[in-house]
Order: sequence, then C-alpha cells, then structure tokens
Amino acid sequence: MKHELEELLARAVARLREQGLLPDEGELPAPSVEPARDPAHGDYASNLALVLARAARRPPRELAEALLTALPPSERVERVEVAGPGFLNFRLAPAAWQAVVTEVLAQGPAYGTSSLGGGRPVQVEFVSANPTGPLHVGHGRGAAYGAAVASLLEAVGYRVHREYYVNDAGRQVDILALSVWLRYLEALGEPVAFPAGGYRGGYVAEIADALRRMEGEALRRAAAEVEEGLPPDAPDGDKEARLDALVARGRALLGEAAWRRVAELAGERVLEGIRRDLEAFGVRYDAWCSERRLVEGGAVARAVERLREAGHAYERDGALWFRASAFGDEKDRVLVRESGQPTYFASDVAYHLDKVERGFERIIDVWGADHHGYVPRLRAALQALGVDPQRLEVRLVQFAVLYRHGRKVQMSTRSGQYVTLRELLDEVGRDAARFFYVMRRAEQHLDFDLDLAKRQSADNPVYYVQYAHARICSVERQLREQGLERDPGRGERHLHLLREGHEVALLRLLARYPEVVEAAALAREPHQVAHYLRELAQAFHTYYNAHTFLVEEAGLRDARLNLVFAVRQVIRNGLGLLGVSAPEAM
Repeated sequence: MKHELEELLARAVARLREQGLLPDEGELPAPSVEPARDPAHGDYASNLALVLARAARRPPRELAEALLTALPPSERVERVEVAGPGFLNFRLAPAAWQAVVTEVLAQGPAYGTSSLGGGRPVQVEFVSANPTGPLHVGHGRGAAYGAAVASLLEAVGYRVHREYYVNDAGRQVDILALSVWLRYLEALGEPVAFPAGGYRGGYVAEIADALRRMEGEALRRAAAEVEEGLPPDAPDGDKEARLDALVARGRALLGEAAWRRVAELAGERVLEGIRRDLEAFGVRYDAWCSERRLVEGGAVARAVERLREAGHAYERDGALWFRASAFGDEKDRVLVRESGQPTYFASDVAYHLDKVERGFERIIDVWGADHHGYVPRLRAALQALGVDPQRLEVRLVQFAVLYRHGRKVQMSTRSGQYVTLRELLDEVGRDAARFFYVMRRAEQHLDFDLDLAKRQSADNPVYYVQYAHARICSVERQLREQGLERDPGRGERHLHLLREGHEVALLRLLARYPEVVEAAALAREPHQVAHYLRELAQAFHTYYNAHTFLVEEAGLRDARLNLVFAVRQVIRNGLGLLGVSAPEAM
C-alpha cells in the first residue's frame, strides 16, 4: 500500500506542475509515505507538502490542500485529510485491507519480494574466520546476520553473491601448523614445551593424529633440537617472539615442502569442519576465496604495484608503506614487511580490488566489531586505486555473549576454552540459534540465553512464532477431521465479513510485511523481520484464543481460513528469510 499511495502523490505532483503550482523544471523530492504513528490520524501519513513548500513558495498547509485536490481517486483510499502544519493523512477503505489476503495467497512464497534492486550485483562477504580452529558462538552471530542480509537483498531484487574469504596465508596459519606439529612430536614421545600462544583445542591433537598416520615418524625431530637457543616464553618472556622463533625453527628442521604439507593438512581439516558447521547452520556460499591463491596468483603483487605506480606507496626502514594518511586514515600502513612478505592489509587490498574488478556495484563486508579501526585504511586504499570508497560497506557485528544458567561462558580460540557453533547447535538447535542471533541490531551487544532458547513456551520468541505457524496447520487438520471442505473462492467473496478488531489487526499486519522486508533490506537490519514476526504471531495467538474459525456459516468460515492461511504464509516467508524452519506440528 505504501508504494501505491506514493504513486498517487507522484501523479498529484505532476498535476500541480501542469497547473504551474510547482516548478515545471528540475528534480523535486520523491513522495514519501509512512505508517501513521497514531491510528486515530489514519493509516498512512505524508509530509510531502512540507518538503515541497520552499520549491512551491507556498505555505505547507496551502500546498497540502492543493495536493489533496489533485490526488487521483482510488478505491483503496476511503479518506484523505490535511492535518497540522500540512501533513496528508490517508485512511484506507476496509476493502483495501481485506484484499491483502487475496494478494498473499496468490503470491505465496513471492509475497513480500520486489524488484527494487533491479538485478544489480551485490557481494556479501561474511564470517571469513581464520581457518585456525572451529567456529565458535561469536562467529555464529556474523553467520546468521550475513546470511539474513543476503536473503533480504535477494528478496528485494538484488543479484547477491555470498562469499567466504579464507585467510590461508600468513602467520596464523603458521602458528596452527606449529601447534599441530608440536602435538605430533608429543605423541611420538618428544616432549617439547607447548608455547603459551599456540592453539590448544582438542581439534589440534586430532589433526596431529592424522599427521602421524600420514607421515609416520618422518617429521620427528628431537625436542632438544627444536628448543635449542629459543627465546623464553611467557610469563617471563615474549610469547609472540617465542612463537615466531618456533615457526622459524620448524621450517628450518622440516624444510619448506614438509612444513607446507603440515600447514595444508591443518588448514584443510579446520576449513572442512567450518564448512560442515556452516552447512548444519543453514548457511551457504557461492564462493570460497583463498588468500593464498591471491598471493600465489600475483594479485597481491599487482595491487601493491598499482599503489606504487600511482605514487601512493613509499619505502621506509626496509618496508613498503601505503600513504593512507593522505586519504583520511590516522597513519600510514605497511604493505610489505622488511622480510619481503606482504601484510594482511596488502592481501585485503588485493581481495577488494578483485571484488571491484568482478563487477560488484556494492561490496558488503560483515566484520566483528573489533575490526572497526580497519575500515578507514581499506577505504583509503580503494580511493587511492581510483575506486569510489562508498562502494565498500562494512557492517560491524558485536560478538554474542553466551550465558548458561545465568553465568557468562568465556571464549578463546587459542586456549581452546570456547563453546563451538557446533556445540550450540547440538544444544539449542539451528532454528533457535538463527533467530536469537538476529533479534537485535548487529552493532548492539547480544546476551544469548541458552536456557531461554531451549524453553518451549511463549517466553521463547522463536518457539512463539513457530507455534503460530503450527497452530494454523492444526486448524487445517481439524477442518479435515470434521469433514469440512474449504472453498478459497467462497472465502475471497466473503472477505468483507472480516470486521472483528482482531481480524483488522491481522489484515493491517499482513499489508505491512512487504514494507518491513524492504526497510530491513535497505537498512541491513534483519532484526526488523524478527520483531515483525513476533508481533504477527502475537496478533494471531490473540485472535486464535478469542474466536472460533470453523464456524457453521460457510462464507465466514472460509474467509477466516483464508485470513489465517495468509498469516501462515507470511510467517513461513519471514522465517525463511532468517533461515528458520516453519514446522507444521510442535
């Protein structure tokens, strides 16, 4: 309805231009209509007269009266009034609300979708956790959010490409390889002191067992040989310096080829687990992009060279620096280290240049909130490369804080003391996890209450919404059990009987759904859909408890069935956007 009213206003504006009451040249602000804040003032309201008053050189209220006179008639609009300083308040005819039932049932899964995006290409990159350990519950929020944003954009007509960036080159992968190799040595009876900064999860020992089966004792080196002359570890020494020295020692003792085999085995095993967990979480990708392939394929070197050729890179202290401060960043950034190794930043510049070259008009990165300082430098690099930095949109997601029995659960990937996404799914299920993760704005902290997520009651929001869907399915079963038949056509002819307050509330909510999807997609806010579904479920449960659907009067019965089946369809559509199932029985 919102767009229909905006179209009526656009036609009124065109008429006023013809009459000379508005400038006939130049672009005017597009009409905008929003749901009325107070139902007593109508169903929708527009401030168009206030917006156009300066261009028209007329008082807003006078212009509002002119717009009202110029509005084309519509069967769906019962009354339009001028209010306050110049607002236009629209009250819809009952038939307009009742017609939404027909629209929902006719469009089915397509109800709520639109062509707003016009097929324009958008890339959404999300999760992209380093393949150094299993996904934990913090990553789960980014996965649920990114997947929902991608689905919303697709629903409003964008061509969406979902991607996972695999950081499989660099120091963290070396630390994982080191951790696996040391556990391998430990299993062979070589007691090398495990470094404070190593990865300690049980998955490391499992990969070490696989390495032993694959390599036998070929990679065995004496503990004394491994540890000789190394700097002290924490707490007396620098744990990072100890890690780097151990990595260098491992490379030297094994040789690059063997070290690469360890690193590849470790990375592949971890990534395989990540893929399985995301699949179980209902998250899919169109592509998995490897950082290592970007480096080995020359993409990183080409991006760095382009910055150098453009005069935006310089050498200092043996390293190559990007002049980021010239583009609004707080300081310059290292592209290539003194050792000749490119930094993570250089790889990220190359990756985002690759995204641009693949033709994505909008690039959406979903990052953890702790990466907020990284945004200016990446935008600066794109600008230096001649790319509009506004094409990059970074959405920061606060990690979820997990609570069990009222107590906070600590998480640390290296220490191995964390709750994995897989464990969360085993405990509360995919539906609860997906819904709970998107109930709040991504930039807000989220306290994930495990006990609530498992509770089968109205207190549990996902259960409450799913139960509304299941209840409607039970109405359909009751219909068959009573030997009654539903005639959808008869129900459509009797929609005018839907006049009860609860019915009108449901009709209004159904009509709002496409607007909610559009607003959620454009704002990248899937929580809007979650909140809407809770509101719709509450309105349905109230209706269910107050009225009998399977009444004797066939026309009223079928009209009510059409209404509740439309509610079921919208619940199913909304849950689908959030990656949550719509069970038929609970």
